[in-house]
Amino acid sequence: MAVIFALLAAAANALATVLQRIGVEEAAPHQAGERLMASVLRRPIWFAGLALMTASFLLQAIALAVGDLSSVQPVMVTELLFLLAILALWFRRKLGWREWTGAVGTVAGLGAFLAVSAARAGTSRPQTEDWILLLAASLGAIGLSASGARRGPRAWRAAAYGFAGGIAFALTAAFIKSVAEVWSHGLLSVFSHWQTYGIAVAGLGGLVLTQHALQTGPVAASQSALLVVNPISSIIMGVWLFGDHLHTTGGRLAGEFAALAVMFASLLLLSSSPMIAAGAAEEQLSSGRPPLDLPTQELAQ
Repeated sequence: MAVIFALLAAAANALATVLQRIGVEEAAPHQAGERLMASVLRRPIWFAGLALMTASFLLQAIALAVGDLSSVQPVMVTELLFLLAILALWFRRKLGWREWTGAVGTVAGLGAFLAVSAARAGTSRPQTEDWILLLAASLGAIGLSASGARRGPRAWRAAAYGFAGGIAFALTAAFIKSVAEVWSHGLLSVFSHWQTYGIAVAGLGGLVLTQHALQTGPVAASQSALLVVNPISSIIMGVWLFGDHLHTTGGRLAGEFAALAVMFASLLLLSSSPMIAAGAAEEQLSSGRPPLDLPTQELAQ
């Protein structure tokens, strides 16, 4: 059940991205700056995207409430597959070998990991000292990555921001999981937990970091780092905080590493797809920023 809700959340987020991008593109040719945002807010399609984004958040929260962090977050990377499907069906873009290979490899790797690991949700609740240690480790890793993004080649800087964003979004999911376990006690109990406000802070931080990544260098570099780091961080946090149990005996550990390797390699292939890159470039152009190291012929619909 958790996997189904996670897949629905990924699909809703992919469609939300497309709808909001269309809303911005409709306003972009004639507006800029504050006028652009005012024009965007008058477009129903943008609000449809916002509604789907909200639905995606709620579906992810349900998935985390009934499932474990170590299984739900890896499934969320299928958003990239749904985005490809939307681009192919809606905009009639042809899928090439890169897209087909990446899609099949991602599904195969993810399915194998879920089957081999047979992850089970833990029964332990995070202690205060666990949260303190996790926050210190996460913030330290984010700070080091963001500092490393200030110098070096553009691809390296974009990847460093993507790395930091991946950890921030994994931390957001951990907060959601913690809050989801108490929301059955009523709305008041949700707002009495500090993790509720952690969702907003970590989520906003992840959004800011990913925007810096898009502005800094090639989208393939930032997206690849984020897609790899986010599920790995989530698995570590799931085991650390909630006591998620992954089967590692009888050669299963080697199988899990192999399955994740296949999934990550396929995601790297997908993230460098011209279809994905073109979509990111269109978003950059619509906001008045230059495209991200992409050939101009890929910018056309």
